Amino acid sequence: MASGGARARSGPAPDPNALRRDRKDDAGWTTLPASGRKGPAPEFPLPGATERELEIWEREWKRPQAIMWERNGQEHEVALYVRTLVRAEDPEVSAALLTLVRQMQEALGLSIPGLHRNRWIIAEATGPQISAPVAGNVVPARDRFRKASNGVTPA
Repeated sequence: MASGGARARSGPAPDPNALRRDRKDDAGWTTLPASGRKGPAPEFPLPGATERELEIWEREWKRPQAIMWERNGQEHEVALYVRTLVRAEDPEVSAALLTLVRQMQEALGLSIPGLHRNRWIIAEATGPQISAPVAGNVVPARDRFRKASNGVTPA
């Protein structure tokens, strides 16, 4: 086995809010609407689809990521993911199959790391927003450090 060198998917996923911009990760990010893809799902491309596969297939094609799958012609990849996901619902599933599902989710942008690797951002939905914590009683880190380091509470 060779040691050292670059590896696929090594290092942190790209971050659109990163402070350093001198890296070669400045390719554009795509913002996907939180409302998801409109319209009916494409026809399931694999033979012998089960009712459960078709149920998940319909659900997946309503996601924001489905806009990019359609643009990239990824119907077969999504169908294979759906079929694998259904198999992974079995209580006796192997760890290898669960790992494959996780990898497929990342490749299709269904996980946070997958969204970042694909350089996709899901726009914030309109309506009720998640509120940020109130900063009124927050002690700055510098003050907490001073207190911990010398036992004196800052003024």
